[in-house]
Amino acid sequence: MAGADSPTGADDAGVFDATVRDGVCRLACPGFRVLSTGFDGGVRDADAVHNVTVPEGWDDGGRRDLAAYVDERVAAAGFPERPDAPALLTGVDQTHARSARIGPVEVVATAGLSNPAALPVDGAVSARAPPSVGDPDTAPRHDGTVNLVVGTTRDLEPGALANLVAVAAAAKAATLLSAAGVPDTTSDAVVVASDPAGDPAAFSGAATAVGAAARACVRDAVLASLRSRYGPETDASIPDSVGDAAYGVTTDERAAVSPLEAGDTEH
Repeated sequence: MAGADSPTGADDAGVFDATVRDGVCRLACPGFRVLSTGFDGGVRDADAVHNVTVPEGWDDGGRRDLAAYVDERVAAAGFPERPDAPALLTGVDQTHARSARIGPVEVVATAGLSNPAALPVDGAVSARAPPSVGDPDTAPRHDGTVNLVVGTTRDLEPGALANLVAVAAAAKAATLLSAAGVPDTTSDAVVVASDPAGDPAAFSGAATAVGAAARACVRDAVLASLRSRYGPETDASIPDSVGDAAYGVTTDERAAVSPLEAGDTEH
């Protein structure tokens, strides 16, 4: 359920207890098993997940102590210390965070597209492709970013918890392709959280209750966040192309592809 000063959802029951203050969204989930792909990622038991908006022009450049920075922001917002709570960073204001809920799943998303990441699949090469992500002068930024926090009241097996990251990422890519013509930004991240006290679930694919709900929630939360960020009542618009975006990249490299050679098999 949403906190009193949070814009992220209605008052009906949800997976998270969400509160937004001073550019920090705290999604409380006491005792949950959490897997994060963020800078402090991995698997752990946690009581909360944080989504932190960085100020305009903020660029860590690989030199900032991100954990210390997040700790300072969380403390300044008046939240408890976060010894085990993972965090995500974004340039998107938390007023654009949106929550979507179906059955045992809730997804909270913030979506920005100033740094789209295109992946041509038809053989075409972008004529306006910017330098590669590996260039230190064009390092991935958090000005845009699509951050997803996916929570479920089910007790997911370890493989199902990890697979839920893939399910959420695929749903995000499909949504962004439809809405903006790109599958990613250069700094997208996903956190998935499962309640060990819930009913067990061995799988989380698209045909399961958890997976199907997660796909729909990701789609709807991302679209709602995009409408908030780039809708008709704003002064911003989704870039028409990677070349028109402030920090976008296009992956134009082509890999060498070959069949696997069959080897001898012992019986």
